[in-house]
Amino acid sequence: MSRQWGGPPRERPPWYPHDRPWPPQRRWGRRGPPALVFRLGCLVLTALFAVALLSSLAVGWLAGRFGVLPVATFVAVFFLIVFAAAGSGLRRVTRPMDGLIDAAGRIERGDYSATVPEYGPRQMRSVARAFNSMSARLKASDEQRRSFLADVVHELRTPLAVIRGQAESIADGVYPADAEHLSPIVDATHSLEVLVEDLRALALTDTGSLALNREPVDPAELVNESVASFQGQADESGVKLAGEAPGGLPAIDVDPTRMRSAIGNVIANAIRHTPSGGSISVSAAATAGRITISVADTGEGIEPDMLPHVFERFVKGAGSKGSGLGLAIAHDITVAHGGTIDIDSTVDIGTTVRIELPEYAR
Repeated sequence: MSRQWGGPPRERPPWYPHDRPWPPQRRWGRRGPPALVFRLGCLVLTALFAVALLSSLAVGWLAGRFGVLPVATFVAVFFLIVFAAAGSGLRRVTRPMDGLIDAAGRIERGDYSATVPEYGPRQMRSVARAFNSMSARLKASDEQRRSFLADVVHELRTPLAVIRGQAESIADGVYPADAEHLSPIVDATHSLEVLVEDLRALALTDTGSLALNREPVDPAELVNESVASFQGQADESGVKLAGEAPGGLPAIDVDPTRMRSAIGNVIANAIRHTPSGGSISVSAAATAGRITISVADTGEGIEPDMLPHVFERFVKGAGSKGSGLGLAIAHDITVAHGGTIDIDSTVDIGTTVRIELPEYAR
């Protein structure tokens, strides 16, 4: 019966069980290493044995020709050089690893500024670059988290201070419990409610858990409803608010509640930054398979250095009374719908925010 070197016979032996597959499947760690690894191991051992044998013969020949002491000295020096070279090479590999382990320990303790030098073998340099990139991202994320918590605390402190001050004054008899002195408490409570809802929306978008109950929606209806909900606030501020959305526009596949919230945040921001006597126009138009909803105001505009950051959280201009979350929420909701949002602004002339959404695909 013919056999393959290092493998099973080509034909099933008579004694092999008929209910098992042939040839037998060997697995690493259960029935021995693969044949290739076994063969390589045999070759390495054979080579080492040959080198040892030849070395012994050479040492014996040299000892017989030059004497035992000189040959022993030569062999000792040779092995010292080999061990020194091996130790140097091993240290070259282990030194970057020691730095990597030390930096990993620092990150585990919360020091996200830890980095490692990028030197050593190519693979170690690649690992060091990946580690430093990870460390930089962790540091940026930690700084954003700390800044976010500080901003949240600041935004919560103001309405809570109003509520506590008014409530204590009423309880001490300083103020009567009438509508005039209870109104600041109600307003501050409403501000807290809006802030908590905004933070909830941001948390949902961060985790990808923002539920969208999509349905075909008429853009004109969406614009008119958003304008109607802020008409009273605009009138109180002395700002003219108008909707300009023609009928017959293609429908968009959106969550109407979420999109009204996004458009409402943009309108509310425009009202806050448009002086009395100004105007705000909310319009909708179809362009190349997409619906563009624009909110244009004649307000104070945005400084050029702040314009690239308006969709970031808690970013607001000096003197702004908002939380700095409105445009960030509008951005996240729009992106969750597969749309885009951009802004143009000129100081003392006005600002235009455009929300583009894909048309409903029937």
